[in-house]
Amino acid sequence: MSKSVNRVAAAAAEAGLEIEIKRMGESTRTAQEAATQCGCAVDQIVKSLIFAGETSGKLYLFLVSGGHQLDLGKAGRLAGENLTRADPRKVREETGFAIGGVSPLGHPASVRRYADETLLGFTTVWAAAGAHDAVFAAEPKALMAAAQAEVADIVA
Repeated sequence: MSKSVNRVAAAAAEAGLEIEIKRMGESTRTAQEAATQCGCAVDQIVKSLIFAGETSGKLYLFLVSGGHQLDLGKAGRLAGENLTRADPRKVREETGFAIGGVSPLGHPASVRRYADETLLGFTTVWAAAGAHDAVFAAEPKALMAAAQAEVADIVA
């Protein structure tokens, strides 16, 4: 397995979250691709979206249900600053993940994390596991706890 996938597995184990990482063989980069590969509803996919603070440049991770859009106003209020799309190179350098495989787990402590409260309405959700075709299933509350994500109203 890749370094990123191994880091996700280690972060899950360290947080006490039992997961089985599956390599799907085809892309799971988009919520729709992931839902198709996982055999679930698109809303059960956890999109890991990284934005940067407009003033600070600090990275923020938002875990959003696959069928929803992040509300940048709400997200910015939580972050305490306006947000902009993060540069993919900066995401890779600071988190170790490439866009399309960003996991909710395995981030440095400097990246603040927030989770879409609508994810809690599911028994199981699916998230990226560090590669374009790697995913894992988890119970939402356990995933949010393992990710150290603050649950909030962050969607439009």
